Amino acid sequence: MRLAELDEHLSDPKLGQDIARYRAVAREQSEAAALVQRLRHYERREADLAAARDLLAESGDDAEIAEMAREEIVAAQQDLSDELTALQTALLPHDPDDERNAFMEIRAGAGGDESALFAADLVRMYLRYFERCGWRTEVMSESTSDLGGYKELVLRIEGREVYGALKFESGGHRVQRVPATESQGRIHTSACTVAVMPEPDAATEITLNPADLRIDTFRASGAGGQHINKTDSAIRITHLPTGLVAECQDDRSQHRNKAKAMAVLQARLRDKERAQRDATEAATRKSLVGTGDRSDRIRTYNFPQGRLTDHRINLTLYKLGAIMEGDLGDVLSALQAAQAQDQLAALEGAA
Repeated sequence: MRLAELDEHLSDPKLGQDIARYRAVAREQSEAAALVQRLRHYERREADLAAARDLLAESGDDAEIAEMAREEIVAAQQDLSDELTALQTALLPHDPDDERNAFMEIRAGAGGDESALFAADLVRMYLRYFERCGWRTEVMSESTSDLGGYKELVLRIEGREVYGALKFESGGHRVQRVPATESQGRIHTSACTVAVMPEPDAATEITLNPADLRIDTFRASGAGGQHINKTDSAIRITHLPTGLVAECQDDRSQHRNKAKAMAVLQARLRDKERAQRDATEAATRKSLVGTGDRSDRIRTYNFPQGRLTDHRINLTLYKLGAIMEGDLGDVLSALQAAQAQDQLAALEGAA
């Protein structure tokens, strides 16, 4: 059994000398153990169902025993159906990037100052959710608006299965509400875009030709202490062939800012390649993130109605206040469940 092999590997002291390998084996062992546990539960409920059917057949004229047996049959059948779905989902192919840390970009879009304020609300929502998950966050770059919103913010999120949890957040987020800047109480519509990218590791990083990079230094701007505007510590890196740009001014060290900007650029380049690959495969598979075009509207936040609607899976929740406080579990779980259903349907169609 594979689980026994993995248990044996983990007990080998030599494995601890290779941290990356140890983590990979430990992760596979955890997944295998959970799968075996589900399988054993399924087998127990099969035995319970068989016993309940025997009891019903032997109940004779005892109505109470017969009713008890029927209730157990219904309960066991429901459990078996649920467990079968869970087992099938657990056996579906996993995106290897799901385990990775991630970068999240939040950008103001149409709507001017109100869009930037909504971007700040989204940042707060996500940060509260990350805190609930026990994930660590780091600001890679930010650009603030005059009213305290964000024109753009790039975060690095570190934790378990970060990309797998957040990847469906990529797309256009639309808000409908009365802006703080609106004097006549009229409802406005504005939008932000969110992009989530897996953090590449050394083995998957794209090799960059230094000749393809333009690296500019400039003075950091905005609040940040006495060092701001005194040293050219901020870094902007432009990938000339694609026009992709990444910058960082969050750190006092030019060297650390350059490393952060390079990490974001690597993630953006890898994300661009992934989007192109997904577009090529779009004719043969369905994806919850649509075409990958970040202008696609994926979700609406309607404040007057207290409603959140995710348009990809027709999910509507009337708990917008809680969601904006970081209660994103129901939304993210529904998106993951919808993806699993799509994968199962595709496998059944191919069978």
